[in-house]
Formats: sequence, C-alpha cells, structure tokens
Amino acid sequence: MALSGLDIYKLLPKTNCRECGFPTCLAFALSLAKKAVALEKCPYVSKEAKQALEAQSQPPIRLILIGDDKNKVEAGNETVMFRHEEKFHHSTAIGFIIEDSLGDTDIKQRVDKIGKLHFERVGQQLKTDLIAIKQAKDAARFIDTVKLISGLTNAGIVLMSEDKAAVSGALKILANRRPLVYAANSQNITDLAALAKENAGSLAVRAESLDIVLELTKKAKELGVEDIVIDVNTKNQEAKVIGEFTQIRRQALKKANRPLGYPTIAVMDKLNSYEEVIRAGDYIAKYAGIILLHTFEEWAVLALLTLRQNIYTDPQKPLQIEPKLYPIGNTTESSPTLVTTNFSLTYYTVLGEVEASKVPTYILSVNTEGMSVLTAWAAEKFTPDKIAESLKKSGVEEKITHRNLIIPGYVAVMSGDLEEKSGWKIVVGPKEAAGIPSFLKNLG
Repeated sequence: MALSGLDIYKLLPKTNCRECGFPTCLAFALSLAKKAVALEKCPYVSKEAKQALEAQSQPPIRLILIGDDKNKVEAGNETVMFRHEEKFHHSTAIGFIIEDSLGDTDIKQRVDKIGKLHFERVGQQLKTDLIAIKQAKDAARFIDTVKLISGLTNAGIVLMSEDKAAVSGALKILANRRPLVYAANSQNITDLAALAKENAGSLAVRAESLDIVLELTKKAKELGVEDIVIDVNTKNQEAKVIGEFTQIRRQALKKANRPLGYPTIAVMDKLNSYEEVIRAGDYIAKYAGIILLHTFEEWAVLALLTLRQNIYTDPQKPLQIEPKLYPIGNTTESSPTLVTTNFSLTYYTVLGEVEASKVPTYILSVNTEGMSVLTAWAAEKFTPDKIAESLKKSGVEEKITHRNLIIPGYVAVMSGDLEEKSGWKIVVGPKEAAGIPSFLKNLG
C-alpha cells in the first residue's frame, strides 16, 4: 500500500533546509507521495528511511535513456494523465526508419536529410531524436548498415531486428551509445534481454495483448533488464491503439501496476504522409513516448514537432523571451519603436511582421510574465507604469532622437495615461500583427 504524505514526512529529517527545492519537508513529502519528485532530492535522508521509501520513491513510469550523454533521448518518468494537473516531463521522441535494403548512397542521403530537419519556433529549436535501423537483409548487411549510419550521425539508435547475431554485432559497434533493441517477443526474449543487459541497452517488448506484455516485462526484469519500452501494436484500429496507450498510462499512474510502468513506443505503418502524420499526432497526444516514422516530408515533420512543442510546454510557465529592447534590421536614431509583451508567441509574431515590412524597427519587450497583450492588460501586467519603467531601463532614449511609441491597438485605452507617465507621444498601432507591415511603411 502506498504511503501517505504524512507517513513519508515522519521518515524525513524535518530540517526544512530547502535544499530539495521545497520550502518544507512536509511539502517535499507530499510531492513524493504523488511521485512528482525523486527521493534523491533530499540530501539528508537517512539510510534506514531511504530503504523504507525505496519503493515509494520509484517513479510510476521508469525513465529510459537512449543515446550517449551528449545526445541522450529521455522517455518516461511521467506523473500525470492530463497536462493541466501538473505538466508532461519528457516530450515524445520522434525518429525515422531506415531499412538495410537501401543502397549506401540512399542511406547517406536519408541520414543527411534527417540531420537537416530542425526548425526554430517561438525561440526554441525543434528537432527529431532517433534513427531506427530495420533489418530486411542478412545479419552482415544489417551490421554494415549500423556501422555506416552510426558514423554519420550522433542521434540515438534503435535496432529493429529479431536476429540474435545481427543485434549482437550491431551492439558491439554502438558501445556507450545506449541503443534501444526492438523488439523482444515470447520466443526471443531470453536472447535479446541478455544482449541488452550485457551492452547497457534498453529493450522493447512486443505482444498482441497487454496480458502477454505484462508477462514479457516481468520476464525481462527477471533477466536483469531494467530499461524496458512497451510496443503498442499500431496495426490495430486507431481507436484501439489510443485505448491501449491510455490503459498503460492509467495502470502505471493510478493502479501502480509496475509491469506496465514503462514508456511506450509506436512504430508507424507505411501509410501516405497525410495518414501517417495524423495518426502520429494522435499518438503524441495519447501517450506515446517514442514514435518511429517512415515519412521524411519536411511539412509532416514540422507539423509533428510543432504539436509536440505545444503539448509538452509547461501550462503553468508560458514560453517567454528576455524582456528588453530588440533592434530589428539596421536601426538608426529615427527608427520607429514598438512595444509588446514578453510572451514568446506574441513577440515572434510581431517580429515576423516587422521583418516582413523591411523597416528597421526597435521592439521593446515588457516583462508580463509570459502573458499575451490582452491577457497581460487584464491582469494588470501590461500597464502604463510598467511600460514607462521599461522604457527607462531599456536605454532606448539614448538610441533614438524621437519620442514616439507605438502600442498595440487592442490597448489603445491606455494611450492617454501612458503618454502622461512616460513623457512619450503614444501612437496607436494596428490591433492585429498582420497589419504591422503596411502600418510601418505608411508611418511617415
């Protein structure tokens, strides 16, 4: 039976040292009871208490590492069913399948294309994580393909083979890169588990039903494999696949079902790009830890990376940029000055329109704790006082000779008060960012 927060508190040192990041030992104990924090965060817990709390401190979904320390991919260690309850911790790892039946030239081209699939969105770099090498030929060709690809990329590697000789040879090449071996079933689990354990890799298990999955994860653990990934059969109807993802997550979090307390993987069927991206998007939302794709289309990858970014953003901490003055283009002392909030999406939307206008402009970002314009104004985070203070701290007065400040049209109501408190002439700009280019061009 799980211990309550008060039960755990009785076993803690009760120093309230705050070194764990919590204001009190009781607060830490309550988070530990919810499995939202690891016991190792407490630097003064006794050996006896550590032993008593060992089971309690284990995360409901084990954290799995794939790749070397510089390029590691993390999956698992989730603590909630729904993002608004806290947040999701480790975003779905996205990878691509390359078969060893391809020629070396085609393989090099695909690896090169994967390496270029990175994008910037609202100040964050979005990229994919894994390359899965699938065996279609003999063991020798598979091993040669692993050697080729591992020399071309630092990405995490998934070995898609059930051939003991092929996997063994590949694992020797990938020493210290912690690959994922995919996938063990009832017939080969003893062999693949031994290889995964010997080479410090993780092991995916695959079966037609969750009952057999339970048996396989228990067997893998008995054979000494700690890092396990559960494959969910995506050949089933999509609703059934989502149901299984949800059931595994719920069993791990709500029922403390340890044999299902591992991250999941979805290997996509060969579909057209549109079907594949739609299904993969659904699995990112509910609740795949790893997704392996066949499509290499740039638009499809961008769509999935954008969806992943949105889902795995902490809802309690909006994406923010540093609040300061940003010169856009070759600004001069006569360049116009816009003011906006430090919410990343707002700022980068304004930035894109300013760049499109080709008018060198200063953008003053005000600290609104990551709120958008109207939200910040309603919460009294985007006020005349705050904007006037930001103007003084930014140093913009030393960079330009005029004193004209353009504010968003949605907060035109503050123009009089802002003019009085800042000493600047307030110009009401467009309500929508799309109107910025024509506004700046016609500013005069």
